[in-house]
Amino acid sequence: MQAIDRTELDAQTGGDADLAREVLDLFAGQCRSILARLTDPALPRDRRADLAHTLKGSAAGVGAAQVCALADVAETHLRSGAGPVALDALADAVTAALSEIAAART
Repeated sequence: MQAIDRTELDAQTGGDADLAREVLDLFAGQCRSILARLTDPALPRDRRADLAHTLKGSAAGVGAAQVCALADVAETHLRSGAGPVALDALADAVTAALSEIAAART
């Protein structure tokens, strides 16, 4: 399974390869920044839920369906206030997306 759906990315960028690279670079930077804060238990749950929501929207915009789905689960769980939030699967999905983006750049 691809981490980034190129058909969705093309739809979002109108097939413009330069724009797609730019969007993927922005997404990669956002992933790195958000994941570090999202996994910080010292941050309030509502702030972490907002970060998950942002990541979900960004992932949807580049066709990173697995990241989008797992960020949605994290957001829902954080907003519910029920127990600790397991973010390992989301971190793995982000890592896969970042790896795929890096591989496409070479």
